Amino acid sequence: QVQLVESGGGLVQAGGSLRLSCAASGRASRWYGMGWFRQAPGKEREYVASVNWQGQNSHYADFVKGRFTISRDNDKITIYLQMNGLKPEDSAVYYCAASNPGRAVTPNPDYWGQGTQVTVSS
Repeated sequence: QVQLVESGGGLVQAGGSLRLSCAASGRASRWYGMGWFRQAPGKEREYVASVNWQGQNSHYADFVKGRFTISRDNDKITIYLQMNGLKPEDSAVYYCAASNPGRAVTPNPDYWGQGTQVTVSS
């Protein structure tokens, strides 16, 4: 079992930046692919970005390319999502996710965090 704890959400003006963190704990969590999803009110949860366990390969949804950067610190077993150029449409609950070794994070990860709210004002 893996536990995921997010932090770093908040309120920011359009054009601003936030950095989300997700700390993983539990058996063998170092080896898990991890990523971020988000869900806005009335919308389905959607994939944002992911990174492999080594931190060498990352992938992004088209709508965040060039604005968001995912990174990983395996000493801390923590991933980060640096969000720049935030837009009101980025407002959502952001969820950290992880998948067992050998499984992709998207579309169906094995573990979820509790979520952190990001609100971007216009």
